[in-house]
Amino acid sequence: MTPPWLSRPLSSQLAIVGLLALPACAAPPESGATPETATPSAAATVPVATPVAASGGTPVDAAGLSIHLPTGWQPETPSSGMRAAQATIAGSAGPGQLAVFYFGPGGGGGLDANIDRWISQMELASGASTERQTFAAGALQVTAIDLSGTLKASTIGSFPNTDQPGYRMLAAVVEGSGGPWFLRAVGPEATMAEQREAFFAMLRGAGAGG
Repeated sequence: MTPPWLSRPLSSQLAIVGLLALPACAAPPESGATPETATPSAAATVPVATPVAASGGTPVDAAGLSIHLPTGWQPETPSSGMRAAQATIAGSAGPGQLAVFYFGPGGGGGLDANIDRWISQMELASGASTERQTFAAGALQVTAIDLSGTLKASTIGSFPNTDQPGYRMLAAVVEGSGGPWFLRAVGPEATMAEQREAFFAMLRGAGAGG
């Protein structure tokens, strides 16, 4: 049987063929529906370090080595003639102590001997690093080390007189005209972790000559 539309005029037939060739339209969304949109991925969270004052505390001349104690560090009268300066380090886990040693120009032994001596004063925690950091502070050369574990009892009658587990030592040899100077900061792990960047900022700002 011939379809009814073929009996129409030619112009009408062409129009109908054109309609049949059109693509189907997408169904409209349901009433009240919200078109789906892509959800942006969450941005990576970047930890924000708590700022620590690099200086701003008390300026100290430790036998020709000029440093600024970080804010909150309190200078003390040195407890022995070997110490050119001394300070208490405040922290959440209890106080630590900074000591600056000076034995005259060229005195106090070599760099390696002092680094090895500091390492020997700690019973290192499992996995603790003994890697050195070396950097310039103006005309000075600084070699520092960060040690964690048990601070052993002193054999020369100075602090500590008993083993101190859960301790951390930040120590540095500062070499330059008139030096070297030896800085040792010790205290509970959490306190020294809080003050680590302050210690290194103090070193970076050091100068020689008073």
